[in-house]
Amino acid sequence: MNLENFYEYCLSKKGATEHFPFDDDTLVFKIGGKVFSLSSLKGWELQEPSVNLKCDPDRAVELRAEFDDIKPGFHMSKVHWNTVNINKAVSDVIIKKLIDHSYDLVFKSLTKKLQIEIYEL
Repeated sequence: MNLENFYEYCLSKKGATEHFPFDDDTLVFKIGGKVFSLSSLKGWELQEPSVNLKCDPDRAVELRAEFDDIKPGFHMSKVHWNTVNINKAVSDVIIKKLIDHSYDLVFKSLTKKLQIEIYEL
């Protein structure tokens, strides 16, 4: 997966928006004002890309046990976030499923009113 594929996939999610709220390096994708994905642009430039994704706590533990390239979320809640190394042992298909899972978790945490507004986009 390259940066363009990652970027386009995250933005293809209904209602997703991109932001740089922390600095010029950390690309953040949000739904309804809440983060579902973030990644360092410098990591992509250095050929060491990774992404932080929200994850169900039980599933997060399972994924970390299954894949050496999935770790507790860097600078995030270690219970609810994973850092996934890209272009290593975790396939692009699985990374896309994890992006979907993160998006869905955040979407479900939004108010019903906001969910309807996003759904109707």
